Amino acid sequence: MAKTRDKKHAVKKAAKKPVLKENPEKPVENEAQIAVHWKEEEYIQPPAKFVGQANLNDPAFVERFSEKYFPDCFREYAELLHWDHYWHTTLDTSEPPFWKWFVGGKLNAAYNCVDRHLAKHKNKAALIFVPEPEAEHHLVITFQELYRRVNEVAALLRDFAGLQKGDRVTIHMPMIPELPITMLACARLGVIHSVVFGGFSGEACGMRAADSGSRVLIYADGYHRNGRWVDHKTSADIAVETAKKEGQAVDKVLVWRRYPHKYVSESPMIMGRDFFVDELLKEYKNHIVEPVSVDAEDPLFLMYTSGTTGKPKGCQHRTGGYLAYVTGTSKFYQDIHPEDVYWCMADIGWITGHSYIVYGPLSLGATSVLYEGVPQFPDAGRPWRIAERLDVNIFHTSPTAIRMLRKAGADEPKKYNYHFKHMTTVGEPIEPEVWRWYHEVVGKGEAVIVDTWWQTETGGFLCSTKPALDPMKPGSAGPPVLGIYPVIWDENGHEITTAAHAAGNICIRNPWPGIMQTIWGDPQRFVNQYYKKYNKNAHSKDWRDWPYYAADGAVLTADGYYRILGRVDDVINVAGHRLGTKELESACLTLSEIAEAAVVPVVDDVKGRVPEIYISLKPGVHSNKAVQDKVIATIETMIGKIARPKRIHVVPDMPKTRSGKIMRRVLAAISNRMDTGDITTLANPDIVEQIRELVQGRERGPVAEGPADIKLFGEER
Repeated sequence: MAKTRDKKHAVKKAAKKPVLKENPEKPVENEAQIAVHWKEEEYIQPPAKFVGQANLNDPAFVERFSEKYFPDCFREYAELLHWDHYWHTTLDTSEPPFWKWFVGGKLNAAYNCVDRHLAKHKNKAALIFVPEPEAEHHLVITFQELYRRVNEVAALLRDFAGLQKGDRVTIHMPMIPELPITMLACARLGVIHSVVFGGFSGEACGMRAADSGSRVLIYADGYHRNGRWVDHKTSADIAVETAKKEGQAVDKVLVWRRYPHKYVSESPMIMGRDFFVDELLKEYKNHIVEPVSVDAEDPLFLMYTSGTTGKPKGCQHRTGGYLAYVTGTSKFYQDIHPEDVYWCMADIGWITGHSYIVYGPLSLGATSVLYEGVPQFPDAGRPWRIAERLDVNIFHTSPTAIRMLRKAGADEPKKYNYHFKHMTTVGEPIEPEVWRWYHEVVGKGEAVIVDTWWQTETGGFLCSTKPALDPMKPGSAGPPVLGIYPVIWDENGHEITTAAHAAGNICIRNPWPGIMQTIWGDPQRFVNQYYKKYNKNAHSKDWRDWPYYAADGAVLTADGYYRILGRVDDVINVAGHRLGTKELESACLTLSEIAEAAVVPVVDDVKGRVPEIYISLKPGVHSNKAVQDKVIATIETMIGKIARPKRIHVVPDMPKTRSGKIMRRVLAAISNRMDTGDITTLANPDIVEQIRELVQGRERGPVAEGPADIKLFGEER
């Protein structure tokens, strides 16, 4: 590895630790400890140009978030908002773990994201919508226009749909500007919105609508996706029927037309139930709705998250604490200034889109880019053309998208004249080799990268480098963010220190404003899932006795950086040795021939479980035994013979969700000759049969029941 990757940046080596090798005669003492084989990576310092303009470049500010100042330190975030009435208690711990933040305070989220910017920035772009068809013009919505449109939709929701404070509404829409407008209209009224990812099925929407008690659904007729038109309204009919079966009646379905006055769907509009929003809005033109001042603890939204089994859980997020937390982290970790052009290439249907497309950036008065389609359509240069055209200087995406773009066009960014000052990676651990491509090629060696770790439940970032103050380290999320105090424990509650060279369960010892309030309608599930595991006194009202269990594995290195290893169920127990699958995948991706890698557990009569590896190759690389031999050699060198895979399968593509995540559970089912389950929501369901034939042959063998841990492996949360 070269000592410097870019002449502009100082790069120094982290203290080298020996690459740990498993001793087969000495198994890991505790099952919760995952053996760590990662080698330490180099440090890369932030450029001086970035440091000079950064929102967070004062160590004294960091010191104010020390544990001795908790919880009052979070007043720093709350002071970034406009409050109708000031709070009297920063943190109320009287009913743990149902924390209450900024108690007594009153505010409105839509006012904070729109109204308060009008005095200085009314003609500044709030949203820039980029349609997937490249021939269509971009749509710029200023803060003044956003104010008008949010008010008109709020008036419609209040007066026509009969929605009022505390009601729930389920929104199943694609990435079009009407989605954040609808969300902000709900927030203006104190209506709790529940946004369902546009790629989910009508049935998934109906289940969530039933759980939340929504009597109004909001849809779009269709949208562009990967070069084709998706008829989305058909899902609404399924959603209504599904909700009905679950005991929830839907009174109204409000339908936004992707092209106003032009309906593009095969699904007929149902008289008395379905209504076109653009037609209804004619009655509410220029209406102004006073923002409803809500309590800081009033819910702002529900965000449902689930795996392949079990009832979806509605993570309920409060208004005051959540908005303060995403505003603060957007300012200090995304380094958003009002003059920046910020593009988070996520979907608003996920928590990243809520926190870091809508509420965080708009609360700061930023210009936020919305892109309708997939990043590689019509080719892998599309994101960089958008960035060049709009002069984007802050870019935010996921390791999945980064890998996809690297696979589709590794040299494409070099063709375009854009310059990012800051880039984010979010959603899953990123392999060091992929990180380096992101930094050197996408960021052109000029941009700071923050590798963030957090969850739907947490509202905002939990671990990340401070972009102007901390050196970057490929593959490591970094230290905890301001006001967060983590710990790593084994299954018995014993702390795993840096000296152990092992990983365990990362937990957060303290509450923070962005943490979800509860699971909608199921508070006991909330306690059981997130707090019961390490709570030692169920009667205690001391927050120190209620650590948050994240269900992610992590390792802490001597420099105070956390490396996230993925879900604790993404671990393979090989003859008593626990191997993190992300570690094996990262080893595969160090090979120049490999574009993507996925590791799954398969049953072995001797070792119990062993890893099996799926790889897809970069364009122009042909499958041969030499590539597979290189994979084996690399894993044995970087990790040890204990990690040697049982088989390696070279596949044309991986089964992926609509958001681009590899569905490892499908691959695990194929490897173990189990039922792959429902694959209709995959972006590429046809690939599953191709892979099955490649792995099992054309004759379908008997479907095995399989052990439970194989069934649950790699669930999409």
